[in-house]
Amino acid sequence: MHKALGARLIPFSGWEMPVEYSGIAKEHTAVRTAAGLFDVSHMGEFEIRGREALNLIQFVTTNDARRLIDGQAQYSAMAYPHGTVVDDLLIYRHRADHFMLVVNAANIRKDFEWIASHNRCDATIDDISDDVTLLALQGPKAIEILQTLTNVRLSEIEYYHFVAGKVLDVDAILSRTGYTGEDGFELYFSQKHSEPVWNGILQAGSPYGLLPAGLGARNTLRLEARMLLYGNDMDGTTTLLEAGLGSIVKFEKEEFIGRDALLKQRQEGVKRRLVGFEMV
Repeated sequence: MHKALGARLIPFSGWEMPVEYSGIAKEHTAVRTAAGLFDVSHMGEFEIRGREALNLIQFVTTNDARRLIDGQAQYSAMAYPHGTVVDDLLIYRHRADHFMLVVNAANIRKDFEWIASHNRCDATIDDISDDVTLLALQGPKAIEILQTLTNVRLSEIEYYHFVAGKVLDVDAILSRTGYTGEDGFELYFSQKHSEPVWNGILQAGSPYGLLPAGLGARNTLRLEARMLLYGNDMDGTTTLLEAGLGSIVKFEKEEFIGRDALLKQRQEGVKRRLVGFEMV
């Protein structure tokens, strides 16, 4: 379906991904002024279930997932014992015994094995990545477009919250999150509905100026919004404090992997930091 729209495809983490359709600059501008639709189904999704699902998440991630309520998402990360970054991720709380983690495509296998190797809890972890399509509708007109395709009252969903509903009569998770710095929604649903939902959103959004957008624009948009990319801005040689992600390291919560090393670094002082430059 991407080739039919003129996409230029490139290999990425075992996928053939659209880097651009009509041009990175044009797609970037569309997201800032109207809306863009991204197929980011290469991202990984894990479900963690069980009586101690939260305990496992608290141990392997640095943010405090106990603060979440049902239907809320949280930006977090996993750290190695010496404080460097395993990956950054999103945590979705469905219920107290049911969570979903969304991880970077290049790290799916590594992340799954990392979590599984530290699972000493009454919890199960399942990799559902191959079964899930993830589309991101982003931009100032994104909600207006999506509202024509669902009965869910999108304006009532707060930022970093989500609901289960239907989009084009397809069961989906509608999450008010994104990676562009614009308002919008990320939609999770069964991969068997990928093409009709993709085409349906593009058709509904055409009068609003919606364009399909690729990884190129996604990268320039997230960079402009000061959102980090694992493997580029941080990796296994960078600590969370060096990457400027101290806000998602909650030292006051119970023990988590990397806490001691990160606390020591905070006390002794961070000797190098990631900084951004604004082109003017």
